[in-house]
Amino acid sequence: MKRMLALILALVMVFSFAACGESGGGTTTTAAQSGGSGKGLTDEERAKEFITVGTGPTSGIYFPIGGAFATALQDYGYQTSAEATNATGQNIQNILNGDCEIAIAMQDAVMQAYTGTGAYEGKGEASDLRALMRLWPNYVQLVTTEQTGIKSVTDLKGKRVGVGAANSGVEINARMILAAYGLTYDDITPDYLAYGEAIDNMKNGQCDAVFVTSGLPNATVMELGVQYDMVIVPIDGEGRDKLVSEYPYYAKSVIPANTYNNKEDVEGVFVYNIMLVRKDLSDEMVYDILEGVFANIATIKASHNAADKNIDISFGVDDIQLPLHPGAEQFWKDNGYIK
Repeated sequence: MKRMLALILALVMVFSFAACGESGGGTTTTAAQSGGSGKGLTDEERAKEFITVGTGPTSGIYFPIGGAFATALQDYGYQTSAEATNATGQNIQNILNGDCEIAIAMQDAVMQAYTGTGAYEGKGEASDLRALMRLWPNYVQLVTTEQTGIKSVTDLKGKRVGVGAANSGVEINARMILAAYGLTYDDITPDYLAYGEAIDNMKNGQCDAVFVTSGLPNATVMELGVQYDMVIVPIDGEGRDKLVSEYPYYAKSVIPANTYNNKEDVEGVFVYNIMLVRKDLSDEMVYDILEGVFANIATIKASHNAADKNIDISFGVDDIQLPLHPGAEQFWKDNGYIK
């Protein structure tokens, strides 16, 4: 009996080794075999790479969407982490420092950093910045309450205004929009606070108006509209024309009726968020990252309404002003979005 059991065990081991030989055979599985194009990384190469995704504050929209990118790429075989940051300004710096592999940022701030202008004047050109893909539009929302009497951007003169944390994407928006209407910070009392804190101050009568730049709807603004007689101040007329003419990364838009407590459309502007990528990553890895993103796009779309509506391969990259990473450029060419 013992001899029979030993024979059976030996046969099982033989068949097991044969099966392993047939499935492995010393051949590395390619990206094409696992669903990719074959222009990216192999499964083994991918598993050795670590991707940190720069997101934003845990209370904002960047955090869940950035976290979904990390999950999607982890499901594709990468080691990943989503890092909470102060959003655009810190993400730009983290990319330049090599502290993140990809990161979300607003394109207006990115282009100022890239060209060494505006908020980045005198700091040199951040010429190593590169784009991976377009994300969702951020709507610039200027909110106040009925009691302030503010009905236009020019009415901000002499008022206390929440302009966003210093050098944040929101603060850069605020500075540029004020300038388009002939105003500077000398004409207002600026509060350098994140918009959540600034709106809390407005509830307490310590602030008159607040710049909020985000996808629609913004939960903090929605809450304000439920509790107070909120007014969304239009960004329109000659000031908006000047802004869009000088800075092509802004586009005219409307905040649709009933987004908040607004019964009619409110004229405004938006600027796209884009995904930055480190310039020194290999072309193959960047190509592979994009394949991983779109192989698991359902994960990203499920993270937020703004992602569901605005992040898709079909939207292409026409709106991106920043140069694409060569690996990203090849990916978008292969998919028919660049000639």
